[in-house]
Amino acid sequence: MLRELEYNKYIKPLKTAIWIYFYLLIFEGALRKWVLPGLSAPLLIVRDPIAIFLIYMSLKKHIWKPNNYVIIMWMITTLSFIMALLAGHGNIVVAIYGLRITFFHFPIIFIIGEIFEKNDIIKMGKVLLWINIGMTLLVGVQFFSPQSAWVNRGLGGDVEGSGFQGTGEYFRVPGTFSFTVGLSLFYGLVAAFILYFWSNLKIVSKYLLIASTIALIFAIPLSISRSVLFMVILSLFFYSIAYVRNIGKFVRGIFIVIICVILLEPLLEKSDIFQTATSAFSQRFTSASKFEGGLEGTFWDRFLGGMFRAITNPNFSIWGSGIGIGSNVAAALGVVRTRIEGEWGRLVEEMGILGFFTILLRFSLVISMLKVSVTNIKYKNILPWMIMSFAFVNILQGQWAQPTSLGFAILSGGLVIAAFNNKKSI
Repeated sequence: MLRELEYNKYIKPLKTAIWIYFYLLIFEGALRKWVLPGLSAPLLIVRDPIAIFLIYMSLKKHIWKPNNYVIIMWMITTLSFIMALLAGHGNIVVAIYGLRITFFHFPIIFIIGEIFEKNDIIKMGKVLLWINIGMTLLVGVQFFSPQSAWVNRGLGGDVEGSGFQGTGEYFRVPGTFSFTVGLSLFYGLVAAFILYFWSNLKIVSKYLLIASTIALIFAIPLSISRSVLFMVILSLFFYSIAYVRNIGKFVRGIFIVIICVILLEPLLEKSDIFQTATSAFSQRFTSASKFEGGLEGTFWDRFLGGMFRAITNPNFSIWGSGIGIGSNVAAALGVVRTRIEGEWGRLVEEMGILGFFTILLRFSLVISMLKVSVTNIKYKNILPWMIMSFAFVNILQGQWAQPTSLGFAILSGGLVIAAFNNKKSI
């Protein structure tokens, strides 16, 4: 009875806060574009109060205490904040905006891991299956609608549209998100859950799973996003590794994919919508590979190129230009920066030598989570491994200065830890 009272009094409100964090992540863009366009700017940090509440209540009720990852990150962030004001850009608003990323949001990974249980993750996965169906329908409408249509309104109700560079007359659309990157990340997380549920059919409605799988297949060309295709392939790769020793489930997974292709092929061939989207996606893939140097060039530029350019920049400072300077908020406030692409490049530019320690900390966390996820496979728990197929890239290299990218990295990281059989492993 006492444990039930403690749950209702302390744990349940925190779980509710995590669910609010989740829904705001999915629908924050919708609020900024369609519901409350006049509040587009302040809604950019709408999840910050939830993060602060989770940290405060978890510490106050002794439900969670900072581990070494959080303590070190707080130390790096605090020192970077001080140096931003003393030796960097000197703008306190920009510095605070940069500080919130790793001071308030980073700890949420471990708080979700402490508070959520496996049944909470399964429930969230099922919700994602439902949202995925609606999201793909919305994406289809956006894809075939002109940028002047209400459904394609940009931030703050911008009538010029929210679509991004696509191919020909078609744009990369954002769904309910502020930018196209949010939609790509959404489908990446959905793909991980869809594959997990296919290996655990008893815990989900087969009709819902089939409908959501079809929606994901349609979403790949409709999104005109190579990132979506890459993340789906990555999830399939992780699924294959998880069941490489379980021939029965491995074969069943491959069989399911083949059957889906066979059954859907006649429908897809006769579908003008799918054919148009596929053609646009193919053109986008070809043109992007040509201008960005293909997969090799993209990998180098996104993972190492930005950091290399930041170091070789003649204006490089050992203490950096100041945290927050790589954000759109800094640009809006007129804080001048040397624009360096890539997350690692941003960290080095902003934080100097401390940026390298931040990269190493994130790398160490990812390695630790991958190791424990592999261990869980041995105990027939592939849930953290499948979520890790999405989380590891976003924790390691996600663009955390962008609120949606930050949110997906934090949420997925927390879900991975919460899915561990032994949560004390991290």
